[in-house]
Amino acid sequence: MNERQPSRTALGAAGYRAAHQQLDGGAVFFDPFALTILGDGADAIIAGLSADPAQQRTRIFMAARSRFAEDCLGAAVSRGVRQAVVLGAGFDTFALRNPYSDLGLRVFEVDHAATQAWKRRRLSEVGLAIPASLTFAAIDFETDDLGHGLRDAGFDPDRPAFFIWLGVVPYLGRAAIAATLRYIASVPKSEVVFDYSEPLENYPPEWRATIVELAAFTAAIGEPWLSHFDPDEIAQELRGHGFGELEDVGMSEVAVRYLGAPAGGPEVGAGPHVIRAARTP
Repeated sequence: MNERQPSRTALGAAGYRAAHQQLDGGAVFFDPFALTILGDGADAIIAGLSADPAQQRTRIFMAARSRFAEDCLGAAVSRGVRQAVVLGAGFDTFALRNPYSDLGLRVFEVDHAATQAWKRRRLSEVGLAIPASLTFAAIDFETDDLGHGLRDAGFDPDRPAFFIWLGVVPYLGRAAIAATLRYIASVPKSEVVFDYSEPLENYPPEWRATIVELAAFTAAIGEPWLSHFDPDEIAQELRGHGFGELEDVGMSEVAVRYLGAPAGGPEVGAGPHVIRAARTP
């Protein structure tokens, strides 16, 4: 990404969340700030992301991954977790909606300095205050030390924490992914939810063309997809880091959980996944 500009893919993810509110009524994931944070350009962004009916599947997955992550975070808070780290936060709005702030949940948003600066300006422009429970930590996953950056921001690595890592893994090299997972695993009783994509050749033909086009677009704007995983491969990687409790949700399970599809129906084929991994002793 351009170091002086916000991430284009982060802006696109925010656009999909906003489109879900406008076109689907927030049926899977309700986010009252999704449109607001996009500002005056919201309608144009949403129109560009909804011109092709095939984009509906991507839009629903974007909503489902946020819903799954925040549901899992809520369960962690009920177990006493009071630190949440949003890795590659982009224009995520959880910290603005934090329903657990009265319980003492502190939120750390990690991202490029340029994206964070743009976000802070936008929040000011639309009249949204930065809550006291939110701390920004400017970190580049490829070049900076995540642990040092979080500690400098006030994160306590000796206390349990929940990590949300959406829309980032495909854009990182394997070494950066492994380093991030090692750090998360070093935090006691840590838990992480992230999404990943299967190799493009695994996708069913009716969806592959849309995904290939999306991959080409992200590459053209300087944010190419670098890493893909088969489900068995990512499970092995996570277990190698000490994450013994795994919950992998693919598109078929998304349809059952969030769209009312019957359990045991036909598989929709390969695609994106969102996965929860909890550290076990």
